[in-house]
Amino acid sequence: MRGMTLVAEAAALSDSIVALRRAIHAEPEIGLHTPKTRDKIREALAHLPLEWAEGPSTTGLVATLRGGAGEGRSVLLRGDMDALPMPEETGLDFASIIPGVMHACGHDTHVAMLAGAAQLLCAQADRLAGEVRFMFQPGEEGYHGARFMLEDGLLGGEGFDRPLPDAAFALHVMPNAPHGLIGGRAGALLAAADQLRITVTGRGGHASMPHDTMDPVPIACEIVGAIQTMVARRFSVFDPVVVTISKIEAGTAHNVIPDTATMTGTMRTLSAANRARLKDELPLLAAGIAGAHGLKAEVEVIEGFPVTLCDAGAVDFGEAVARDLLGEAAFLRLADPIMGAEDFAYVLEKVPGAMFFLGVSHEGADWRQCCGIHSTRMMVDESVMPRGAAFLAGLATRFLADGWAK
Repeated sequence: MRGMTLVAEAAALSDSIVALRRAIHAEPEIGLHTPKTRDKIREALAHLPLEWAEGPSTTGLVATLRGGAGEGRSVLLRGDMDALPMPEETGLDFASIIPGVMHACGHDTHVAMLAGAAQLLCAQADRLAGEVRFMFQPGEEGYHGARFMLEDGLLGGEGFDRPLPDAAFALHVMPNAPHGLIGGRAGALLAAADQLRITVTGRGGHASMPHDTMDPVPIACEIVGAIQTMVARRFSVFDPVVVTISKIEAGTAHNVIPDTATMTGTMRTLSAANRARLKDELPLLAAGIAGAHGLKAEVEVIEGFPVTLCDAGAVDFGEAVARDLLGEAAFLRLADPIMGAEDFAYVLEKVPGAMFFLGVSHEGADWRQCCGIHSTRMMVDESVMPRGAAFLAGLATRFLADGWAK
């Protein structure tokens, strides 16, 4: 019965959850430093009995709620804060007022739902044994914000003033998923993603005399094709690897053979072993093909986020919480990983836990046709957000009371 009460209490907070989301959405910020968003969070939760901590590397916040029923377990709930460098084309009344910046990945909703969960949990603080840590994290969109917050000691750990939490959970909205459905899976949920840059160096000249040059362009094209052959023939389909060359730059004019050709793209893997192997083999492949034609190729890998690995017990636990709170049809086991990446992976490397998705398509809509995350027209059904707040609060209350028991 407590679960039903939690859902009702979350529904009663709908106006404040939505208001915070809209305020953050209108003034999006990029990267590790999001001071306006931080201040909105502090103002929205200023009336609550929370202890606040902030580190030197980011404007990230950790608010701690200490239960009034004595010592016990600790659980972390995370919401990310930053936006994307892209225009908004939603036509919303509260659309971004910052040119070229948009909350197109739902981080505004993540913050608002986490703030709602904080209100729900503070309202029952006297009945909680242990503590809840609310992690408001900037810099998820490629800036490694979670890693910086860990390094700053905001989450605790060896050498800091408190241990790491006993469990950690995050919730991410999905606009092209069924309304109100919570999804998750054990093991790899999201991929590791690294940036790739390959530079082929030859000798340029006149386009009419390629025999007097060392043309890097066809060599670059040969490398692109060879990468796909390597992925298909050297790596098991049961441990997927995706390498995408998304940009090729070369030349300045139609009749000039350039000195260099540069390719950039991404490398996505679902295991640490294949991630390491790919970093070793790509330079050998590129250099070998270039060398066969008398040219040189250099490969640079810019390391991104690791694989997001969800603890199997934590996913079972989240499924039980979702079904108890929201009904038997509320949870979906995802059959396959998603090849996007997420820096909550850094937290899950150190703390058992899981990340879940929440479908925020409008009720009755064909969710398959909805614009996905990172779209300039991404929309969210805000009526789903109290469910997300209740789910986060439910994860915390049950873990503090029963640990991993389902």
